[in-house]
Amino acid sequence: MTLRNKLTQLKRIISGYGSAVVAFSGGQDSAFLLKICSLTLPLKKILAVTAVSATYPKAELAKARILAKAIGVKLKVIRTVELSNKKFTANSTKRCYFCKKELFSKLIIIAKQNKFNSVLEASNLTDKDDYRPGNIAKTELKIESPLLKVGFSKKDIIELSKKLGLSSWNKPSLACLASRVPYGIKVTGNLLKRIDQAEAYLIDLGFKQIRLRHHNRLCRIEVDKRDIFQILGKRQEIIERLKGLGYNYITLDLEGYRRGSLNEVINK
Repeated sequence: MTLRNKLTQLKRIISGYGSAVVAFSGGQDSAFLLKICSLTLPLKKILAVTAVSATYPKAELAKARILAKAIGVKLKVIRTVELSNKKFTANSTKRCYFCKKELFSKLIIIAKQNKFNSVLEASNLTDKDDYRPGNIAKTELKIESPLLKVGFSKKDIIELSKKLGLSSWNKPSLACLASRVPYGIKVTGNLLKRIDQAEAYLIDLGFKQIRLRHHNRLCRIEVDKRDIFQILGKRQEIIERLKGLGYNYITLDLEGYRRGSLNEVINK
């Protein structure tokens, strides 16, 4: 199917919803979905919802607000409390399920309050390559994934986002901060705050695609392969800063950034 045909089919599907609450993190995928909704449905029939919690990078909320405003859709910010759920903080391989179930349950309530017909999220074809237990919650609660339904890949989303003038077209991939913590290590607010501060520091140094994987007293930095030599050039200042945040050992992953690297150790 051509990209033009995919877009036509996507608009047809979204039009059929009539109204929608859109889970909006402010990342590439959710921004693209929200933009297409804004081109298909009346703006008063769309509500973007961003969930803020200890798992959401602190700097991202301001970016999400700016992006939603640029698209022209009303944004509602809610708070989720994953850390109050012991099944989430225990950090089993099902952790993502508990997070998504809370989020989607709240979005359903918001949709009913506003008399909207559907709740949409922005999973796409590329996401099928990763381990995603949150999809179980999505299925249970009948959340719609129109990008996946049509067969949009990450490459498709980037190409069309650029053509549509979305500032998010080349934005680095986002993920819950808890995804930096290996399964079995308890997730706490202080731990997530430390990871967020470390990643924000590395981003300020100029590294766009960054993950700081937490391994107790050791941290493993993942950057784009093209940035590996650059980060080594800032080696001493990075060591000092991250040791100041409580890490004894600072390591660089020579494979570079890859989505879901902590899932490589589990039997899917």
